[in-house]
Amino acid sequence: MYSLCKEDKSVGDSGGMSMALSYDNDGKVKYENDARPRVGVYMRVGSVYARTMQHQDWWQTNIITEIVEDTENYVKFKTASGSIYEWKVSQ
Repeated sequence: MYSLCKEDKSVGDSGGMSMALSYDNDGKVKYENDARPRVGVYMRVGSVYARTMQHQDWWQTNIITEIVEDTENYVKFKTASGSIYEWKVSQ
């Protein structure tokens, strides 16, 4: 189970999906499942299945520009928009 939220807890999501998105040289999106945050990717965390129209399915960040803290089950990072996020994995 993964969770991703802004440091101020205002937005985010949790679920079985932790995906890193990046672009190849041809501009095509590359997807990496069960990924950890790292510089140069966008992170998407949430449900791999569609929920209802009342709930979002996942939350995605802007591109990661800096890793602030990185431990085994926790990563704190900054994005290009200046937001600070916390990503966690529970075992």
